[in-house]
Amino acid sequence: MNDQAIVELLQNVNTIAVVGLSPKQSRPSHRVAKHLLELSYTVIPVRPGVITILGQDVYKSLENIPFKVDLVNVFRASKYIPDIIDSCISLGINKIWIQEGIINLEAEKKAQRAGIFFIMDRCIYKEIVRLGLEQASN
Repeated sequence: MNDQAIVELLQNVNTIAVVGLSPKQSRPSHRVAKHLLELSYTVIPVRPGVITILGQDVYKSLENIPFKVDLVNVFRASKYIPDIIDSCISLGINKIWIQEGIINLEAEKKAQRAGIFFIMDRCIYKEIVRLGLEQASN
């Protein structure tokens, strides 16, 4: 994925569902979501069994979110990625960001066949900082 495409994506999304967002402050998902909130993105935590994270209502699954989501940011093991892609396809969500260290090549092919804008094995926050978008949104 080229830098210009990533910049355009990050400048044109508002609502980001974070699948696998941990309530534990020490976890990368928690830190990344906190930064996204600070950058004025709307963060929608997706994690069963939790009521709120970072002051935001938590949804059990993508299917339980009662409004449009612009981007799904995933912090789940690679074996769960195909099911998340299936959910995105059925919900009409066409932008998925799989966090750094999570790789599933079959899922990537499935997403590409479905016309989904798909980024894998990159940290969304690190990309925001690298591309200078952190200063641009403050």
